[in-house]
Amino acid sequence: MRTKRLSSWLGWAALLAFLAAVPAAAAKIPSRPWSPAQTPSAADGTVLVPDNLNIDFSKHLITFLELGADKCIPCKAMQPIMKEIAAEYKGQVQVIFYDVWKNPEPGRKYGIQLIPTQVFIDKNGQEIFRHTGLFPKPDLVKFLKKQGVR
Repeated sequence: MRTKRLSSWLGWAALLAFLAAVPAAAAKIPSRPWSPAQTPSAADGTVLVPDNLNIDFSKHLITFLELGADKCIPCKAMQPIMKEIAAEYKGQVQVIFYDVWKNPEPGRKYGIQLIPTQVFIDKNGQEIFRHTGLFPKPDLVKFLKKQGVR
């Protein structure tokens, strides 16, 4: 009985220590690349993080939507890949990230069941491909090249 109580108290102590560390960890999360007051533009080769679903697809050959969450491990692994694609294919590929845990509306609109999910949309606003899970950069680049991205 005594061992059970001790392990229970240790579990609570570990939980409290974790919760105390969360604010410090949250302070290290980088700020968003743009504020909602700005009009999003992928012209500078950054990953956009919009608060709404009003995206202009017509200015880019491909729009790469990443639907995931900041705290999802495979989603975190996609972040450097998204940044590299945005920078390397600036002007051709628009990269947009939606955190569906913070704002579930994009997940509903695109019928997301698992994260991360990548949805690729052409200039006309038509979905041309989707992938679920970590999308390795070589495979992603191969797909983009097939779509005419140079």
